[in-house]
Amino acid sequence: MPLYLDPEELRGAPGAHIDLIGAMAFRAAGAAQRLGVFETLMPGPLSVAELAARTCTDPAGLAVLLEALASFGYLDRTPGRAGVYGNSPMVAGTLDRRSPWSYAPALAFWQDVLAELWDGLEESVRTGAPQVDFYAWLEERPRTLAEFQSMLDGMAAGLAPLVAASAPHPGERLLDVGGGHARYSVAFCQAYPGLTATIADLPNALEGGRARIEAAGLGDRVTLLPGDLADPGVDLGAGHDTALLFNLCHGFDEAGNRALFKRVAGALRPGGAVVVLETFADLPEGTPATVEAFIRAFSLNLATTQGGRIHSFADIAAWLSDSGFGRIERRHADGPNELLVARLETA
Repeated sequence: MPLYLDPEELRGAPGAHIDLIGAMAFRAAGAAQRLGVFETLMPGPLSVAELAARTCTDPAGLAVLLEALASFGYLDRTPGRAGVYGNSPMVAGTLDRRSPWSYAPALAFWQDVLAELWDGLEESVRTGAPQVDFYAWLEERPRTLAEFQSMLDGMAAGLAPLVAASAPHPGERLLDVGGGHARYSVAFCQAYPGLTATIADLPNALEGGRARIEAAGLGDRVTLLPGDLADPGVDLGAGHDTALLFNLCHGFDEAGNRALFKRVAGALRPGGAVVVLETFADLPEGTPATVEAFIRAFSLNLATTQGGRIHSFADIAAWLSDSGFGRIERRHADGPNELLVARLETA
């Protein structure tokens, strides 16, 4: 939470109590976002009455929420003007949806995930299995799916050109597995003029990518293949030179990854490459504590909602090796993001 916590004030405070404040702050921020509070305040501060009228909320109830948000650091009280609030600099800089780097989609997505899916956390740990089908859950919630895709798109926006430059030459035919937002396929096609790409993903996930492909003028070079990647009946084609598996392996358990790798091997030509983009469980030395904490919590979320987890480099490499891949190497990408590059062995 953006609230600054003085170490002296924390002495003797139960850690769980501090986490409780953080959980309340996150939930309050999510409510404010859904009600349009932050968006309405982007042009400047407003009184409770003005903000209530514009967000169609009860002034008394809104006032209580605004005071909580101000104490959490999301809003600023206007000096000399009682009952007038504005976005804090943190909100103005990170939750403005007009920015390509906005955290707003992530805030909305995680609100839904924690509120609905983490209710089954204990049972998932007890049984070792997720309590719902995550992607079916997403497909039933178009708003949440849109936020999810926007979040992934924002994460890929800055990373795509870097990855395209650091990955091996993709050849002439690229298979982008699970890359619905099309950021990576577009980046590779722009870097390599002779390249064509096929993107396989859920139908709704491909809609945002379709618009991006057309905007980039790549409609004749990028083909969309709708389907559930967990369904072995979805034909990934054959003879591709390179397959991208970007931020995908963590959504599957060992059996799921092994099955996926065998299907990808069948879609590549002999000697073709697979490029995996992941955060591996064996994190790079020097990873900041806040980054590691989120990654471990994200792995817990994967186990709870999908049956996946953050896997180690060694595990993914071993599964690829068993699927016919060799010459496996590890490359740094950006921050905790890393690349695994492997080649399909010839008979």
